[in-house]
Parts: sequence; C-alpha cells; structure tokens
Amino acid sequence: MTAPIEVSGSETEAQPDAVLAGVDRKAIQGRSLGQIAWLRLKRDKVAIGGGIVVMLLILMAVVGPFLVGDPNQPHNDLIDPMLSRPKTGIMHSGISSHHWLGVDLPAGRDMLSRIVNGAKYSLIISFLATILAVVLGVFFGVVAGYFGGWVDTLIARTMDIFLAFPLLLFAIALVGVFPDSAFGLSGNGLRVAFLIFVIGFFSWPYIGRIIRGQTLSLREREFVDAARSMGARAPYILFRELLPNLWAPILVYATLMIPTNIIFEASLSFLGVGIKAPTPSWGGMLNEAKEVYEVAPHFMFFPGMAIFITVLAFNLFGDGLRDALDPRSSR
Repeated sequence: MTAPIEVSGSETEAQPDAVLAGVDRKAIQGRSLGQIAWLRLKRDKVAIGGGIVVMLLILMAVVGPFLVGDPNQPHNDLIDPMLSRPKTGIMHSGISSHHWLGVDLPAGRDMLSRIVNGAKYSLIISFLATILAVVLGVFFGVVAGYFGGWVDTLIARTMDIFLAFPLLLFAIALVGVFPDSAFGLSGNGLRVAFLIFVIGFFSWPYIGRIIRGQTLSLREREFVDAARSMGARAPYILFRELLPNLWAPILVYATLMIPTNIIFEASLSFLGVGIKAPTPSWGGMLNEAKEVYEVAPHFMFFPGMAIFITVLAFNLFGDGLRDALDPRSSR
C-alpha cells in the first residue's frame, strides 16, 4: 500500500483562482503568431542587417534626389580633353570633397548623384512590378487551387505558357514597335509604365504556382468545411477564410521577387530597352561604362556595387523573413 500524501493548506487555497493570484500575469501571457515571428526574426542578425540596408536604400531613393543635385549637370572643367579622363582623384576618377564617387566620362557628371537618382527608378519599377505580379498571382492561384477541375487546368496551363515565354526577347522586340507616346504618357514616363507592365505581367506565374499549391492544401482544412456548412459562398471563403492564411507565403515571396525584378530592370536598361539616357539608371550606367572602363573603372564599379548591395540586402532579409514565418524552419 502506498502511503497517503500529506497536503498542506485549506481547500480554498487550492482553488485555481487562488493559485493564479500568486503568479505573475506576464509569465502566463500568450503571444500572437506575429509576435512569435518577430522574435524569431530578431534573433537572425543577418536578416536584420539586410532589413536595415533595405530601409536605408528606400530612404535614399525617396530623399536622396533632393540632396545630391542635378544628375545630368556636366563638369567639363574636371575632364582632361587630351587624355579623355578626369584630371584629379584616385586613379584619375575625379573623386574629391565635392564628388565623393568621382565623375563619369565624357561629360563629367557626378556619379553619386546619378547612382542615387538611379535607385529611385530601380526601386519604383521593381516595387510596382512586384505588386502587379503579386495581385495577379494571388488571384489566379487562389481561384485555381480552390475550384480545381477545368478552372485549375486552364490556369495551370496558362502559367506554364508564361513560364516558358522568352521574356527578355519579348521585351526587346516589343520596345521596337512601342509608340513614343500612349495613354497620355511619353518619354521615360511611358518607359517606366512599360517596364512595370512587362516585368509584372509576365512574373505572376512564379508566385501563382506557390499560392495554388498552398490553396490546394488549405481548402481541405476543417475551417473551410465549417464555412461551407454554414452556407458561405465561394467569394467569402476565398477572401475571408483562405486569403488571411496565405499572407505569410505572399509576404515572403514578394520580398524575394523584388531583387529579381531589380536585376531584370537593370538588364533591360543595359540592353537599351529600359530608361532612356540621359536619365540615370543603374543598368544604363553599366552600358555607358563598357566603353570607358579601361580608363575609368570606377564608372562601372559603383553602379555594379549598387545593384549587388541592393539585391543582396533584399535576399538576406527575404530569407530571414521566410525562416521567421515558417514554424517548421530549423532556425
């Protein structure tokens, strides 16, 4: 026989309310999914560093153009007409207290001003193209995954066609037949709209396939069956039940699409089908630098580093965000 356990205290002191009264309420306070994700993200110092760089880049693109002056103002007095290179600076780059990153050739325009103004166009195009791709991809992905059948087959085959489409060649061919003015836009305003449409419209299948797969899994969950049993119609289930549970993958893959779109915009500008000169763009600056990089290597180095740092920062932040929002992550 086991000896009886002696318990001290009265019956009233053993009640749950009395026990909880002596416990610090903060010790039993629960955390939301957002708070848990934020705690996981804060522990990833690399992702936080990438996020800080991203915020600084956005701030530079918004405020910088008002601080660095005209990116197209020439400084011919800094260029040696005989040698076709800057007169002063490290390796004849024109770097000085007035031109921190030197000047370009042959006009002698300030490199810092051109890089800062180029960041504005790169981020505007990549952000808006990403928004367009996310809206289209989420809509068609959710519809295909929820309804299935011939709707899913039609949308899935359309995604396959878009993914197999030679986007770069299409953009080069399209710009050749594009008018100089359309829809009330002209010049670089029309070019920006064109790049946003081409990049965003042909990129949506990448996120669409991911959302479709997530929706195929979510539509079999109990909360969807409960909504159907209560008489909820398809639009309500799509936008009130399924969509709130898809925010994590949408946010993660949108963050990872932005650097891809930055590289694509720079590639189009490098090939001459993006932003028109003399308006600065990182890809356009690399295109101009290929003619003079032997005598002015900084002309290619600085815009190349701007693209590299921007893409790396977005990728590091996106990877950290994915690990923070994924409860099955090993981190």
